[in-house]
Amino acid sequence: MKLTHIESHARLDAHELVAVLALEGDKPDVGKELAVRDFAWKGFLGEFRETRSADAAHQRVLAVGLGKAALLDTERLRRLGALVAQKAESAAAKSCALIVPRSIVEKLGAEAVGTALAEGALLGSYRFEKAKSKPKPQKLETFAIVAPKDCGPGIEKGRVLAEACAFTRDLQNEPANRLTPKDLAAAAKGLVKTGRITCTVHDEKALEKLGMGLLLGVAAGSRQPPRLVHLVYKPKGKSKGRVALVGKGLTFDSGGISIKPAAKMDEMRFDMSGGAAVLGVFHALRSLDVPYEVHGLVGATENMPGDNATKPGDIHVAMNGTTVEVLNTDAEGRLVLADVLCYAGAKVKPDVVVDLATLTGAVVTALGHEVAGMFASTPELEAELRAAGDTTGERLWPLPLLDVHKDAMKGTFADLKNISGGDLGAGSSAGAAFLVPFVPEKAAWAHLDIAGVAWGGSNRDWVGGQLGSGFGTRLLVNWLETR
Repeated sequence: MKLTHIESHARLDAHELVAVLALEGDKPDVGKELAVRDFAWKGFLGEFRETRSADAAHQRVLAVGLGKAALLDTERLRRLGALVAQKAESAAAKSCALIVPRSIVEKLGAEAVGTALAEGALLGSYRFEKAKSKPKPQKLETFAIVAPKDCGPGIEKGRVLAEACAFTRDLQNEPANRLTPKDLAAAAKGLVKTGRITCTVHDEKALEKLGMGLLLGVAAGSRQPPRLVHLVYKPKGKSKGRVALVGKGLTFDSGGISIKPAAKMDEMRFDMSGGAAVLGVFHALRSLDVPYEVHGLVGATENMPGDNATKPGDIHVAMNGTTVEVLNTDAEGRLVLADVLCYAGAKVKPDVVVDLATLTGAVVTALGHEVAGMFASTPELEAELRAAGDTTGERLWPLPLLDVHKDAMKGTFADLKNISGGDLGAGSSAGAAFLVPFVPEKAAWAHLDIAGVAWGGSNRDWVGGQLGSGFGTRLLVNWLETR
């Protein structure tokens, strides 16, 4: 679907469907050009997501409620942009124009309005039908946002961010036989289309030379060789610092010898969602500029119960020399992240590190499918990330990381063990605590547990259902722009 921007005074007779946003209590204003009789809006209250359809001379008109003015924010606009695109698709309209009242732009700001509506329209139209023999063609070909001229830059930014998020979703939704660790690495290499982004991929021999025994231990049961992806973005101007984004890239997680139940094991295609989000950030950085040197690190492997697989009780050595008892092979993501964090410290030496991982089922119990868990080492980093989450609709909530959680990860036969055991509970905190000894020295650090939000969320128009959500890509780009 092609996204365009039309200035408010332009003619709209070329569009089969024209939608207009209206606050609660206001009459929809489609202008004199699209004269609609007043009785068409009788009973229309303008409540959030309320719609009313009417006919003009040459096209269909759709009124869409914004709800109460006091509750209006960019998330509501994002949802309504998606809703309008979906209504247009279901009406078989080839072209749709969405009229944005100037009062909305004045309240929320031109860039914010343009970005939110563009993101909503494109992400609400997202479909994944690559594996279907006869995919259904999309009926809606053009979506125009009718708004003041100063909304243009925001609309363009929204397009870039939505396309990056869709790229992330595409990676998430591929089944494991079509997205192996090598395929994920190839997708990363495909992002190198400008001199400001470079990519290095470390193969199995390189990982052995680096001493990444934890990542290799997870990969040992699979016939698919592991990969470590290292993307680098350089800003146009002088860098304000060095940022490392670390993603868990388990392209399939069977649980290994500690095998998962059969029910919904197919969803473990999504266990690479953290890595996909990191690649999505670099997809956006091809078109945007942020004032930091950004390193994207993804440890990619499968976790399978092959004849060489790690066994419960086995001990492996991390890149920094720390020994780890693997008491449960299904707590593998933290092992992969640990070695990649070590690599970040040794090769990147970042000022700040943010890692993303579908790490624990416990975070789903704690926070459900709409909010990700966050463990931040400084109040400043926590506040920055929460603000970015609120802006993008990819929300975060802080969880505790205490000395008791760290002490529970000390091993009996090795330095550490990969599960806490006993009656500690707090599985998400335990997973975060395991990572602490591997975080680069002097770097601020945040761990985002996205197991609940990467897929399976409720229908928020622009995201929802069983497909991948793309969570993290837009959040991290916003954070890089505003921190």
